[in-house]
Amino acid sequence: MTRALTATLAVVGLAVIIGLDAAATPPNPYKAPPLLALGSGKAPAGGFCGALPE
Repeated sequence: MTRALTATLAVVGLAVIIGLDAAATPPNPYKAPPLLALGSGKAPAGGFCGALPE
C-alpha cells in the first residue's frame, strides 16, 4: 500500500465513523458540556487514580 492510499483510507474511515455517529444521535447543544469550564461553578467530576480509599 502506498502512503496516499493509506491516508485516503484513514480519512474516509474517519468520515464514515463521524457520519454514522451524527446519523445515530443528532447533536444537541443543550446537553453538551461547556467548551471551557473555567469559573463555570460546576463541581469537578471523576476521580484520581492515585487517591487512597477512605
